[in-house]
Amino acid sequence: MKNFVFALLIFAPFLASAQGPKMGGEKMEARKVAWLTTKLDLSAEDAKIFWPIYNDYVREQSTLRKERMQKMISFRKLKEIEDLDDEEIQTLILNDFNFRQRDLNIERKYYNKFKSSLPIKTVGKFYRAQEAFKKEILQQYRAAMPAPQTN
Repeated sequence: MKNFVFALLIFAPFLASAQGPKMGGEKMEARKVAWLTTKLDLSAEDAKIFWPIYNDYVREQSTLRKERMQKMISFRKLKEIEDLDDEEIQTLILNDFNFRQRDLNIERKYYNKFKSSLPIKTVGKFYRAQEAFKKEILQQYRAAMPAPQTN
């Protein structure tokens, strides 16, 4: 049970951003851009402001995710938590906290950029559209998964 809880703690952020069985990162981002374009319905002037900020935001998040994935690859090579000493386990957990804090810092940084450059209602639409997109993708992912077999 401890192993399951620890694994859930470490892998939960990756599960939350699942991209579906056949959806690569670039294809997913193109889909998200199309979604945002439709949902935000930006004026030409607002679009000139929004998209460069958004592209920088996506680039920073992507860089952080790649770094985090590299850390996770080395973690996955470990056989069992029982093979680690207490300090190694604490380091893994604290590293995860660090990545999540850095992600939150990126979110706050770009929230401030968006709100200082665009009407707050547009910013609100952006965050709502992002959440709706995640929900839609998760529903599609779940629908594509085979039903569990019962015996």
